[in-house]
Amino acid sequence: MNTEKIPQNSLEDIKVGLKIKLASMWASLMFLYLYVDYFHLYMPGKIEDIQAGRVFEFKLTQGFLLAALASMTIPALMIFLSVVLPAKVNRRTNIIIAMVFIPFTLFNLAGEAWVHMVFGAVVEVVLLCLIIRYACKWPRIEI
Repeated sequence: MNTEKIPQNSLEDIKVGLKIKLASMWASLMFLYLYVDYFHLYMPGKIEDIQAGRVFEFKLTQGFLLAALASMTIPALMIFLSVVLPAKVNRRTNIIIAMVFIPFTLFNLAGEAWVHMVFGAVVEVVLLCLIIRYACKWPRIEI
């Protein structure tokens, strides 16, 4: 019997599974991507560029928008896949996708990068590194 006195009003520290932790990091990453892009619209001249059919150095076309959506579909799906994939595939997928998205995230700083964009990219890279770390340390079954 545990005779250790527990202070009144103590909170129970509920353990959260690794899959939920990974999914929550991917969800956080997606919110950051969305907000950095949204706040980007407040930068002078950006809406005029979009109306003129330009984003950074790229012409706004259906192909460009499809490529942009496809690239953001991957981390969005990782929220779901981190929960449903079996451990071995899940571990590899999280490591590979997070490693691919680190340079992708840094590429978004090309050109004019304001402080909010740098801050967002730093937090995004930290999240991606945490995803890699958690996935690399996936608990093993001891036989």
